[in-house]
Amino acid sequence: MRARICFIYTTWPNRRSALAAAKKLLSERLIACANVLGETTSLYRWRGKLEQNSEVVMILKTRDRFFAQVERRVQIINPYETPCVVKIETPRANSAFADWIEAETNPESRL
Repeated sequence: MRARICFIYTTWPNRRSALAAAKKLLSERLIACANVLGETTSLYRWRGKLEQNSEVVMILKTRDRFFAQVERRVQIINPYETPCVVKIETPRANSAFADWIEAETNPESRL
């Protein structure tokens, strides 16, 4: 039976911190891929005050069953006090892509 996959949406204060996190998660084989997107402007309310800052969005691709582990690692390595870690369900994916994610997140595989 093919492993279910998911995407994880996260935000980071800058490209450097997102790339460092992606490399850690890849080396730990918790994810198969990280898409680090360009800088974006985020507006939000924090502690009663309207904030506007630059951020970088990163989308992680992994097995569904690894979400909790990835979530814990992101909460540790993300410098934000309240990191954004959102699981995006993927009810369907082409089989070759799902197989690749499964192979790349196999802890017994070697880089």
